[in-house]
Amino acid sequence: MSDVLDAARAWAAADPDAETRAELEASIAAAEGGDAAALTSVTDAFSGRLQFGTAGLRGRIGPGPNRMNRVVVQQASAGLADFLLGREPHPSVVIGWDGRRGSEQFARDAAAVFAGRGVRAILLPRLLPTPVTAFAVRHLGTSAGVMVTASHNPPADNGYKVYLGGDDEGSQIVPPVDGEIAALIEQAAATPVAEYPRGEPETAGEGVWRAYVEATAAIGQADQGMQGATGPRAVYTPLHGVGLETVEAVLAEAGFPALIPVPEQARPDGAFPTVDFPNPEEPGALDLAMALATAEGAELIVANDPDADRLAVAVPDATAPSGWRMLTGNEVGLLLGWDAARSARGHGVLAASIVSSPGLGVIAEAHGLEFVQTLTGFKWVSRVPGLVYGYEEALGYLVNPGTVRDKDGISALVRLLTLASELHERGSSLSEELLALAGEFGAFESGQVSVRVTELARIPATMAALRAQPPSELAGAAVLAADDLALPEHGAIGDILRFTLDDGSRVMVRPSGTEPKVKVYIDATSTDGPPAARIRAARARVAAIAEAVAPLLEA
Repeated sequence: MSDVLDAARAWAAADPDAETRAELEASIAAAEGGDAAALTSVTDAFSGRLQFGTAGLRGRIGPGPNRMNRVVVQQASAGLADFLLGREPHPSVVIGWDGRRGSEQFARDAAAVFAGRGVRAILLPRLLPTPVTAFAVRHLGTSAGVMVTASHNPPADNGYKVYLGGDDEGSQIVPPVDGEIAALIEQAAATPVAEYPRGEPETAGEGVWRAYVEATAAIGQADQGMQGATGPRAVYTPLHGVGLETVEAVLAEAGFPALIPVPEQARPDGAFPTVDFPNPEEPGALDLAMALATAEGAELIVANDPDADRLAVAVPDATAPSGWRMLTGNEVGLLLGWDAARSARGHGVLAASIVSSPGLGVIAEAHGLEFVQTLTGFKWVSRVPGLVYGYEEALGYLVNPGTVRDKDGISALVRLLTLASELHERGSSLSEELLALAGEFGAFESGQVSVRVTELARIPATMAALRAQPPSELAGAAVLAADDLALPEHGAIGDILRFTLDDGSRVMVRPSGTEPKVKVYIDATSTDGPPAARIRAARARVAAIAEAVAPLLEA
């Protein structure tokens, strides 16, 4: 106890942030007074260091090395600066930030440390979507990019996402680079941040943002006759994030009709007051959008997560209680994949993460294209050579790899609206196009079961239990193979378990890379009967398997 409290007192004495310093001092005082909860909180905050990995940093805001705060951000920036200086003599970095608590201050702290260490630091002009930062790395030709965001994580979190320029073309970092940077962060942390040299960063002009707007709008003008076309009346929500300004500018540039924004969620607000979790995948996140769409007589709902790198879509459905059905990430992924495949004219590669629908491979084969499955995480999807389109089922889509090398919810929205407008002009819709795809390629339905935990130890315990005793059958189908994808004979892909069923279904289990969850991905297919019957059959299998899987997660 004394060692932890001594470390906490030393941190409080040097903390440059008055808010986290006061929070820590109050916790220390409470712990000294015998408050067990306060002692547990302090111990957790000082029991280790927030791990720097392929997602950079992400965690709860608060004092201590195991939290997101100004000290940790400056230490990370010093380590990244040293890494860049070891690679080239005159490196540069562009820094962006979103509307979360602390994001702007973290970005400015990072920029000052970069500049003080001799790295040219360029701040974006204001809070902007993550895809703009990813774009800026390539547009400005910088050595790296940093985006301060926790994407769709809970309001208490923030993060520090790293891209590399040059041969990495603006993609997220991958091993072994993450480990090299982490080691340099550890070295930099040995020096108090108050002793770090600081410099004055540059601030980018509006030209970077305008260039992103023009490049993204262009992919909605690619189809003849699309500019100025009338499309379905659509409601849009950025979920209290930073997407609205850029989305409106892009769509105006591309000639699309204006969207109807959800007023309660239109402006950046890091408290995310209208949603439990600012993730469009979470139940209830689109309730306000659905109510507004019904009131406005809209035909489509589109949503970005708070940093606008993901896209969610909902369509009218008379059988749903709300009158709307949110499309799964795989449904949107296959629609956009089919759209990309027909435009590729036999040249290029389609890619998806290993837990995404196998349906994209069927579409690729039908169009004479190569299909590549990658490790989970968009950092792998974006790096596939020859890529013309890539996606992951967690609402991440890359439709313009020549411009951005990360998932981009705004460019995906543009292509989705382009497709929806084309179908609308033919008297069709996205729902009817999904039927058409099922008729041409078979129905590919997917579902997810996830368990959010408060005790992180439950995650490895669940995975260990499934490894020790995998199921022999699920929902009446025998398990033909139970593969541990962490083993070399299965590619050493990662902490993923794959169960192949004798009816052609597939179940994959893995820990979430960004949230305290165990996630199960279920895929089923059907080629029997007319398209609607195929979809119903595959959907029924997904539901049955999901029900059978849920008890297995209670480790």
